[in-house]
Amino acid sequence: MVFPMNPDTVSHGIQLAVAPVFLLTAVSGMIAAVSQRLARIIDRARLVESRIMQGSHLAEDAAGYAELAELRTRGLLANSSIAMLTACAFLIGITIVVLFLGETIEFPGLRISIFSFLGGVVCFLGALICFMVETFIATRLLNFGRK
Repeated sequence: MVFPMNPDTVSHGIQLAVAPVFLLTAVSGMIAAVSQRLARIIDRARLVESRIMQGSHLAEDAAGYAELAELRTRGLLANSSIAMLTACAFLIGITIVVLFLGETIEFPGLRISIFSFLGGVVCFLGALICFMVETFIATRLLNFGRK
């Protein structure tokens, strides 16, 4: 395996491989947002659990258990979103490596780059769907001051 010393080839390889990095920026922002939501879900679940442990009213316990079930669903959606975003970042990383190698050392990885990029985009879209559903669940019971 001979690495080219032509700066133009290496420069073009870097330019080609940098394009998917913008998707990685979006992924990192999404991971931060979803992680923050997950942290709030966990904090709320701990609060509800402690209220259930301290409470003795059956009606309040039932409402608490219902809220815990909803929080469990929201946590699962947030975890799924983070998992898909992580897979997306991994697949986009593979795309970057394969594109760079394909341009600089003529590595025949066109199919790998196509499938890894498309897989990353599909994972990103799946993560967005999980995020949207989690947000809908979190806000569906809010009445925003209406009675």
